[in-house]
Amino acid sequence: MGARSSPGLGRARRWLAAARPRLPLLLRRAARIALALAVAPWLLLAVAAALTKLPPELAAPEERAVSTVLLDRHGTVLRELRAGDGARARWLPLAEAGDRIQRALLAAEDRRFAVHPGVDPIAIARALGQLAAERRVVSGASTITQQLARALVPRPRTVRGKLGEMALALRIEASLSKREILEQYLNRVAFGPGLRGVEAASRFYFDKPTADLSLAEAAALASMPRGPALYDPRRGAGPLERRRNRVLDRMVAAGLAGEAEVARARAEPIALAPKGSGLGAPHLVRAVLGGALGPGAGPEAGGSGAAPLRGRASSITLTIDRGLQREIEVLAQQTVRGLSDRDVGAAAVVVLENATGEVLAYVGSHDIEDAAGLGHNDGVLALRQPGSALKPFVYELAMEQLGFTAATVLPDVELSFPTADGSYAPRNYDGRFHGPVRLRDALASSYNVPAVWTAAALGPERVLARLRELGLGSLDREPSRYGVAIALGDGEVRLLDLANAYATLARGGVYLPVRAVRALSLASPAGDAAIDPPARGTGDAAIDPPGRGARVLDAARARVIVDILADDKARIASFGEGSALDLPFPVAAKTGTSKGFRDNLAVGFTPDVTVAVWVGNFDGSPMGGVSGITGAGPLFRDAMLAAARVRPPRPFDPPDPELLAEAEVCGLSGMKPTAVCPHRRRELLPRADAAALAPCDMHEAVRIDRRNGLRAGACPDAAVEERVFERHDAELTAWARAAGRPVAPEEASPLCGPLPGGAGGPPAGARVRVAYPPDGARFVLDPSVNSLQAIRLRADVPPGVRRARFVLDGRPIEVGPPFSLDWPLVAGAHRLRVEADGASAGEEIAFSVE
Repeated sequence: MGARSSPGLGRARRWLAAARPRLPLLLRRAARIALALAVAPWLLLAVAAALTKLPPELAAPEERAVSTVLLDRHGTVLRELRAGDGARARWLPLAEAGDRIQRALLAAEDRRFAVHPGVDPIAIARALGQLAAERRVVSGASTITQQLARALVPRPRTVRGKLGEMALALRIEASLSKREILEQYLNRVAFGPGLRGVEAASRFYFDKPTADLSLAEAAALASMPRGPALYDPRRGAGPLERRRNRVLDRMVAAGLAGEAEVARARAEPIALAPKGSGLGAPHLVRAVLGGALGPGAGPEAGGSGAAPLRGRASSITLTIDRGLQREIEVLAQQTVRGLSDRDVGAAAVVVLENATGEVLAYVGSHDIEDAAGLGHNDGVLALRQPGSALKPFVYELAMEQLGFTAATVLPDVELSFPTADGSYAPRNYDGRFHGPVRLRDALASSYNVPAVWTAAALGPERVLARLRELGLGSLDREPSRYGVAIALGDGEVRLLDLANAYATLARGGVYLPVRAVRALSLASPAGDAAIDPPARGTGDAAIDPPGRGARVLDAARARVIVDILADDKARIASFGEGSALDLPFPVAAKTGTSKGFRDNLAVGFTPDVTVAVWVGNFDGSPMGGVSGITGAGPLFRDAMLAAARVRPPRPFDPPDPELLAEAEVCGLSGMKPTAVCPHRRRELLPRADAAALAPCDMHEAVRIDRRNGLRAGACPDAAVEERVFERHDAELTAWARAAGRPVAPEEASPLCGPLPGGAGGPPAGARVRVAYPPDGARFVLDPSVNSLQAIRLRADVPPGVRRARFVLDGRPIEVGPPFSLDWPLVAGAHRLRVEADGASAGEEIAFSVE
């Protein structure tokens, strides 16, 4: 018998028989449900993408946070200042990235980047299948667009966070082109710890632009976004090398590289660039980035007109030479250490290239980390008193406007000048007066009295106007505030501006603004408008070369000043032989020391470079008797020798024979020598002045009775000899007598009878004048003093005058040699003049006693 069918099997057969006519309808319904389930998430993603806002970084691409790389004039990296988020970052347009890094990134991260809409369903299916089969994550499914979305808007690693990332990726794809997305990815994704963007990573790891990477280097960088810390080669190159090789294999598989090319890349070791060191001109970097020095911040503006470059420029090429900069940094440190026992706590140096005004070295302080010495202060931009360093410009102005020459005789005697507070009596550094001195010697030896006398002859108004034309804009107060002491640096200037004023001398009187930036690359087109001079192109601004400049000084007179400042022999009287200013090549130099030994300066130049040095204390405390020649001078010498290795020294160009000529002058008077002039000098003069030299009138031959040294009248020839004497005007006569100069006797010899023609009296045209007090002087009686309070009235009288009269408030008072009188102070206004028989009276002066 056959087996009986079970009741269950029978029921199944009957259900199938009944359902057979409706089966196609069921399958279609199931397919529709499956399709709906498959499409619904994408529709939801599309809706979410439409509702998602584009990140502001993409909506306003000009807002890019970049780090700033600073390079020296040769392209050597000095330092890199990180962006606001602490990362190194440089923006790189895709067109400048080169194709190797693009091919490597596509192989490493997203081979279907060109065809998917921001999310890759195939990659997602593959990742889910691998997860189901292997029960672990084998590969990711994130596209380049998703990674960009994650970099812009970080989200938690949850299903919801992943969906938000995918929605943003779709939104990005709908708003940007594929090339724009790839450019954003290359610049915004982390390629290493603290490295944002491929260009920053390329520079940091391989010290080259991305476009110059080899295929092996490009594959190594393309490996890093997957795990920036894991694949950091500075922690070991093994993991990165293995990951790089897998990327290279994927490039072959994707047809993005040939097998031979990849074989060479696999054999290439990972060679990292050496790590940089040093802070790299920190004071200059701060001045440029902060706007105090750079494009649009000329010295005359004090740096106030420039917009800060930090955060706006991705790279700045400075004008400095890194080797020279480092050498002078060391020299400044050594100088401060060597003078520490003389209470010296800081030093600053700046070196300029004369032809362009470019800064070759800039040391704002010996050590920016020296907190005790206030090393963060910038001595190149700080306002300090320049001392005698302003004298060359005072004398050059007198040459232009008063007809002075290098041979002009100036008084170096006790003089007083009226001021708002009474009177001012300048003194020389050596404590002595030197009588009549030629301008060459007065400047080279830095005598104070002749410089103040010259400033008084010019007037403070004209002196200040000239100094401001030279870029010393910090001298911005009224002329009366400075007075004639402006010649001795009674004002505050920046070392940088003073250096440029001397560079103007070196250029023959042509002023150029200082330049610290050669070129810069801007982070965005929006920054171009603020750059001065204007940028070329959209991303780079090449700073235009300097123009011809503005003539400030007369070319012929400027050349004479250069000749004086380079005259080692002329400065021997004050500085001795072999001083710090004597170098093995021609250098025009000047020192300066401020009141109270608070500032030392030394400034000078060769035809090609100018060096300016300041030594002192940032808190203004005095040094221990350190002068410009002993403090700043040695550092100036060392810095100039260092600069000479960068710009080999050469002689100054010879004077233009059409403008200047050498002439023989009397060593005392600076006039055309006569037969009785004992000393003669060669002097550089403007041609017109050389041709118009008058004969010397400061030497005279006088017949003397050898028996008593008096003037000889009708003496027998055997008792007479002719001697050469000096003849001084009233301003210098008192000094000449006190100094024992060879002044002719006034009396006739009683052994020989009277002098013929009444000789021996005052010379024709002789004048007498009040030597002290100065006109406008003000004296104040001290009520706490019980003793007599008096001043000494003094007169300058010419030779031949035996008696003179002070006429005080109309009352004559007779005086003889040395023509001075102690007069008790009497409260009130007073008037004084001097008279003498046979001489013209000088101008009446007024003074007061309170």
